[in-house]
Amino acid sequence: MKNLLKAASILSVAVLSACATVSSDGDDPSKDYAWARATVEAAEPGNLSGITPYGKFQRYTYFSRTAGRDTNMNVLLPPDYSKDKQYPVVYILHGYTDDETWMARDVVGIPQMLTQLYADGKAKEMIVVLTYNFVNKEHARVNGLDIMTAIRGYDDFIDDMVTDVMPFVEKTFSVKKGRKNAAITGFSMGGREAMFIAFRHPELFGYVGAVCPAPGLIPVPNSAMHPGQMTAEEMKFPAEYTPKFFLLSAGGNDNAVRNTPSDYRKILTDNGMDVIWSLTPGTGHDPSSVKPHLYKFFQRVSPFIRSDGFSANGQTRQCRKI
Repeated sequence: MKNLLKAASILSVAVLSACATVSSDGDDPSKDYAWARATVEAAEPGNLSGITPYGKFQRYTYFSRTAGRDTNMNVLLPPDYSKDKQYPVVYILHGYTDDETWMARDVVGIPQMLTQLYADGKAKEMIVVLTYNFVNKEHARVNGLDIMTAIRGYDDFIDDMVTDVMPFVEKTFSVKKGRKNAAITGFSMGGREAMFIAFRHPELFGYVGAVCPAPGLIPVPNSAMHPGQMTAEEMKFPAEYTPKFFLLSAGGNDNAVRNTPSDYRKILTDNGMDVIWSLTPGTGHDPSSVKPHLYKFFQRVSPFIRSDGFSANGQTRQCRKI
């Protein structure tokens, strides 16, 4: 138990202090994260000072009118979930060719992560929803499709999210409604779509993130594959719907999307947005980048979630690099 608390303390200091300072060239937050997470996983579930751990993701099915079929999602409920309470929701979108099970895997470790954050007083109770964010009425899966048809299937998920996913979640679970209690983030293609949904529907989400987002949110020069979902000038929010934070994360060794996250960052800052930029040295286009992003994202959602939604003074700390 001492080792567990020590790991949590070191991890919390490393992550939270990064919001106040710019990381040094030699700083590698992934090392602290990997060590702390291994310690947490090695602990017995009951050794968290009386804290009931988060359980496992459970699969639910809803009818997607956009896809024209029953569609799965995975949902993680807080410990001691009660219909007498209302909970904020975090929606997480998977990457290209994956599905709603990818983020639910042990290698990502969301239940363990939230359990430790809650035990350490760094995260509130929340509902986590893992979507299947490919929709196509002729094809249930992206595998084997030409790239343009596949990409359209991901781009069309915005309709499913608004029309069926969020209404199903709000009808099925005890959800605290409103953008003050809703967050969206995603990995790779899911990161691109999370940003697209947030920009097109800023009235729905108060907290936005993306880790290793894929190219194509805006037109890619000389690429017929990426005509763009919007223009660079459109990558901003109306003043009344500015999110409480926008966390954009990248892996230092991501050879899949390469400089795309930093390109998005430049556009966002050029458009006058405050962006929390997180670059983790040594991580790639895989869970090694996703885990530190989610760890930071869950914490940054939580401080602002109160009985009335946002924090008392309505302010957030501004950071340049984590």
